[in-house]
Amino acid sequence: MPSTVPIAPDDAVLSACKDVGVAAFLDPGDRLIYAHPADVPQSKALAGMHVMIAIEEASFLSAEAPPVRVSAWGPDGSSDVHELGTVYASDGAYPIAEEAARCAQATAEWFAGRTAGLVLLEALAGHGITPGNDLSITYASHSDTYDVPLPRPREEFARLVIADRNGSLRHVPAAHTGWSIMLHDEHGEPAGDPVYITGDGGPVNCADDSAAAAAFIADLITHASHQPERPGPAQQRHRQRSNPPAS
Repeated sequence: MPSTVPIAPDDAVLSACKDVGVAAFLDPGDRLIYAHPADVPQSKALAGMHVMIAIEEASFLSAEAPPVRVSAWGPDGSSDVHELGTVYASDGAYPIAEEAARCAQATAEWFAGRTAGLVLLEALAGHGITPGNDLSITYASHSDTYDVPLPRPREEFARLVIADRNGSLRHVPAAHTGWSIMLHDEHGEPAGDPVYITGDGGPVNCADDSAAAAAFIADLITHASHQPERPGPAQQRHRQRSNPPAS
């Protein structure tokens, strides 16, 4: 009979990293896992770009993974390195094998420069919505958005603002938690609640979510462009003169 003893989280992550072609090793002293490009020897890994996978209570055998945080690190111009940002984080409420696979995939995507924003761009491009055509990209200090102009009657324009629920388009696809789309009026003000939103705080399949969001946006653009034009004041007066009310 197969063994029912659960695998340790650090062993699971190391195995998952190997499966996706990511070089990784365990520092037994701190019980931290370090991942690095495959062409960089382990002895030089921590001096260059690398990823640190910190798993709480890594030696505790359980059916579920403990909380985990995956962070990226790189040289700071001196002999030291500094943290570049969080690649992936979880409260640990997932099976160990699933969580390990997600950590490894997020690490591989970070090394490859793959972001959820790029996945969404590709999905939008499938509907002819591309930067410089029907799409603008806004990067702010606190958040990132894609803005899609939405034609309205009488050449008034509203726009759809697409953002990640966590506030940035530059997270790796494995860390995606859902897209949120808000309609803004022609003055740039938000108009009501999101017209599209997915996720509840947990992981969401980035490819599927991006494809669905892109299709939703394309449908809105098509619907808006086929709305009948509202008559302006001069047109309304002309129609009233041409069609006087019956006496």
